[in-house]
Amino acid sequence: MTTNEIIQLTTQYVMNTYGRQPVAFVRGKGCRLWDAEGEEYLDFLAGIAVCGLGHAPEAVAEAIGEQAKRLLHTSNLYHIAPQSLLARELCRISYADKVFFCNSGMEANEAAIKLARKHSLKKHGEGRAEIITAEHSFHGRSLGTLAATAKYHRQDHFAPLAPGFVHVPWDDVPALEAAITDHTCAILLEPVQGEGGVHVPSPDYLKQVRGLCDQYELLLILDEVQTGMGRTGKWFGYEHFGIEPDIMTLAKALGSGMPIGACLATDEVASAFEPGDHATTFGGNYLACAAGLATIEAMEQGDVLANATARGEQLDAGLQALAGKHEAVSNVRGLGLLRAFDIAGDVAGAVQSACFKRRLIVIALGTYGIRLAPPLIVSEADVAEALAILDESLASVLT
Repeated sequence: MTTNEIIQLTTQYVMNTYGRQPVAFVRGKGCRLWDAEGEEYLDFLAGIAVCGLGHAPEAVAEAIGEQAKRLLHTSNLYHIAPQSLLARELCRISYADKVFFCNSGMEANEAAIKLARKHSLKKHGEGRAEIITAEHSFHGRSLGTLAATAKYHRQDHFAPLAPGFVHVPWDDVPALEAAITDHTCAILLEPVQGEGGVHVPSPDYLKQVRGLCDQYELLLILDEVQTGMGRTGKWFGYEHFGIEPDIMTLAKALGSGMPIGACLATDEVASAFEPGDHATTFGGNYLACAAGLATIEAMEQGDVLANATARGEQLDAGLQALAGKHEAVSNVRGLGLLRAFDIAGDVAGAVQSACFKRRLIVIALGTYGIRLAPPLIVSEADVAEALAILDESLASVLT
């Protein structure tokens, strides 16, 4: 089918919930995508930070294929070997002792919220169920995670939202401490805010938050849906800040494109859940967990974390150079291969479009900035090419 034919089918039969670009990709390899007409694109969004190993990584594709030939689904009424093995691997590379598997980051955050409240109920009794989150956060679009997401611009469309969330300014320890009451059970934060604009906290922020959690007997939940699995140059974002959470959520790059989410916790916290407290039909299924196992193995064998760090430094240096060249560009920021910058004049959408015309995929942050999250296997030449296209695109919009 042609791109136009695919677009017509989408328009006729698919609910209108996305502002889609006028393209239909049919093939991918590494950092490259090809559309239905064979046009090649350099992907610096990676399926919104999902395709850490690039598109169609061979090891993951082979693992999925082999598992699909053996068994696809039995449900969590039975033991699932790939799930147990993946849980062991995630505990090996993290602080955690136990894992609950689901299908998405939103579901992982829902599980974390329920786990925190159940733990609080068992430990402190009734009345401590509130969770503090930060402004500019993003935790999902269910009624629960949307309520946890502070000041999302369309929350009022779906009121009433789930109660029990308090929002405070990001990177503001005094404001956070002032919000703690006898009703608080947990603090939920992203180590680096992703969808909210790639906001990196002050070096001691999370350490101070960890201290407050210890002082007031609260749980620290870290939403690592976007920052986890190597995006920042380490397995998990919390490793940059010298702390460990009580609960951590993962998704996106965990399955290299297969739908999978995970809620990780210490033994003490995880013990709050009992059979019947939480469940999922598809979570932790054979196929998704086979992909997760292959992803971790490929990341370790390919030294992907070191590449993410090196290419992140290259990308940061290049963006800083663009800020020096283009007066409208400012506030270059990020960690590893999660980067962003601001553009004066509310022209971010125009810059995104200019890049797209030049076959570079990036994403606008509202009207004010651009976010980049290329595959973690991106090469030095790929980064140089993307920076050149960004330079040309900025010049075309700003002059």
